[in-house]
Amino acid sequence: MTDLFPDFEVVPAVDMQDGEVVQLVQGERGTEKRYGDPVEAARRWVDAGAETLHLVDLDGAFEGERANADAVEAVVDAVDVPVQLGGGIRTAADASDLLDRGVARVILGTAAVEEPELVAEIAASHPDRVMVSLDAKDGEVLVSGWTEGTGLDPAEAAARYEDLGAGSILFTDVDVEGKQEGVQTDVTKRVVDAVDIPVVASGGVASLDDIRALRDAGAAAVVVGTALYEGTFTLEAAMRA
Repeated sequence: MTDLFPDFEVVPAVDMQDGEVVQLVQGERGTEKRYGDPVEAARRWVDAGAETLHLVDLDGAFEGERANADAVEAVVDAVDVPVQLGGGIRTAADASDLLDRGVARVILGTAAVEEPELVAEIAASHPDRVMVSLDAKDGEVLVSGWTEGTGLDPAEAAARYEDLGAGSILFTDVDVEGKQEGVQTDVTKRVVDAVDIPVVASGGVASLDDIRALRDAGAAAVVVGTALYEGTFTLEAAMRA
């Protein structure tokens, strides 16, 4: 385990669309439920004990260019914990700018699949600060806001990106994302077993048992969104679990 996640962490998600916090079901537009101001949400989670925040520019993920830059910058300025950011980051210059502005880790999804060398380029100047996002449905990695299949196996892809210099992997199980019906650990464990870098799990967490299951599958951390916003359990209870 690297020092990115020395202990298992529960990482609250702050997904942004049109400048507001939202949660989607299986990443589909039109399914969003809104939860207000990103800075207020971020401060709430940090006050509750969060040691890392997970930010996603959903407009950027869908459109291919960052659309919530002001909201992201406001969150980074408002909190004193590491922030990892994904959504619409397509160039090394964009990634470097974000890292220099205070983002702890940039998350590359579509860009990493379309230009694998981009991972190596950013990692060369910012070691351990590139997280590659692998979002899988039916055993296949998806890109472009979960709208396009790639034919890639998530475990094989994770190993490939580790070789290119990725400092961590974000693995999202799209099959269960946002449904509040529980997690599937088999594919997560396959990804964990394929690499020596931290794997952060995401998707489907609906109970404290789900968090324990992902921890036991070897995940270094778990991103939780809907369950926290809906009050299914508190962040404090999740951290104790």
